[in-house]
Amino acid sequence: MNNNDILRSLRYTFDFNDEQMISIFKKGALEVNRETVSNWLKKDDDPAFKAIYDVDLAAFLNGLIVKNRGKKEGEDPKPEKSLNNNVVFRKLKIALNMKDEDILDALDLIGFRFSKHELSALFRKPTQSQFRPCKDQVLRYFLKSLQVKYRPSTES
Repeated sequence: MNNNDILRSLRYTFDFNDEQMISIFKKGALEVNRETVSNWLKKDDDPAFKAIYDVDLAAFLNGLIVKNRGKKEGEDPKPEKSLNNNVVFRKLKIALNMKDEDILDALDLIGFRFSKHELSALFRKPTQSQFRPCKDQVLRYFLKSLQVKYRPSTES
């Protein structure tokens, strides 16, 4: 998945407005303006579309952690220069204070079957033999399950 898709999905899931998005980036130690955020959220074929770099998405995810969990003692975490699906998944897990069972329950809401062993392999260190890279499909299903779980229903 590309970074812009992840950012758009999170904005939709949690119904963040522009001011909230800017605030979350600020909590992640990145100053952005409304135009920049707007360009990151545009569709890929829009002429004003701008790709969001890994370090900027990492700052947003760090800001989401601070917003939801509070600021940790000591130095602010530095945004990673390079992200992969495993890091994005881990940061979302932390930001939403989800345990493995919560993630599996959320995935179950959309009918995606995933075992606890498969899930734990995604959160291991890359040097461990049981580590597995998180495929785009798994992250996409996780983001979809978050929408089902957290998005305010517009149906009556």
